[in-house]
Amino acid sequence: DMSEYMEKHAVSRLIGAPPGYIGHDEGGQLTEAVRRNPYSVILLDEVEKAHTDVFNVLLQILDEGRLTDSKGRSVDFKNTIIIMTSNIGSQVLLENVKETGEITESTEKAVMTNLNAYFKPEILNRMDDIVLFKPLSIDD
Repeated sequence: DMSEYMEKHAVSRLIGAPPGYIGHDEGGQLTEAVRRNPYSVILLDEVEKAHTDVFNVLLQILDEGRLTDSKGRSVDFKNTIIIMTSNIGSQVLLENVKETGEITESTEKAVMTNLNAYFKPEILNRMDDIVLFKPLSIDD
């Protein structure tokens, strides 16, 4: 849940606290998990809620496939699948999806416009794919 990473200092929870700070010995939640289990699937739920500094960390992972933790160790993300969810554009989907569940090309373009307005191009350009899902109904 990326709403837990809304503050600037939350980056240290991902990569570990800097030397001299409490918790430096523990390492980061993200870097330690991937270092111990390099073949992982990571779900970043509601990624739009994360602080800008968290996106800088994600950018390094998506660009270089690795991240240096607070202890100076390089953590390899090349065998890690990262899935990010977002509610950006969900209102457009709610208002425009057809009863059959089909998402039209114009609706998809409108959602992409919302995504482009919110996320930096360097983040979006490093994503392999963006998948839109139809809203769930009570019957689903």
